[in-house]
Amino acid sequence: MSTGQEQRTIRCLVAKVGLDGHDRGAHVIARAFRDAGFEVIYSGLHRAPEEIVQAAVQEDVDVLGISILSGAHNTLVPKVIEGLKEYGAFEDTLVIVGGIVPDEDRADLKAAGVAEIFGPGTPMQETIDFVRENVSR
Repeated sequence: MSTGQEQRTIRCLVAKVGLDGHDRGAHVIARAFRDAGFEVIYSGLHRAPEEIVQAAVQEDVDVLGISILSGAHNTLVPKVIEGLKEYGAFEDTLVIVGGIVPDEDRADLKAAGVAEIFGPGTPMQETIDFVRENVSR
């Protein structure tokens, strides 16, 4: 009997885009996502937007978590989203951003297609719950 509630593993790419060399937060979120039962792929540091798009498409991820602390979010995140759209993968990919994003930049990122932005100090469970509630099934 299918109830439509079968739990399928959520596939997540945790990505560091651009020249931002700070990856502690990305490692923390990757571990928390794994502990929550998600399948996690970590991009490694210094990835170009195109590399992130390729990885997200090839791995067929449900969630793309972009960790960015460099201040280049207004340039890099829209490039990633455009790339997902080019591959027809944007509709099936929940894009979230973690890191330091000034309040005045949040509306533009959301308009570009970011589902949610999680700043420093966001409780891990809040992020996990958001993913579970918003990922395409």
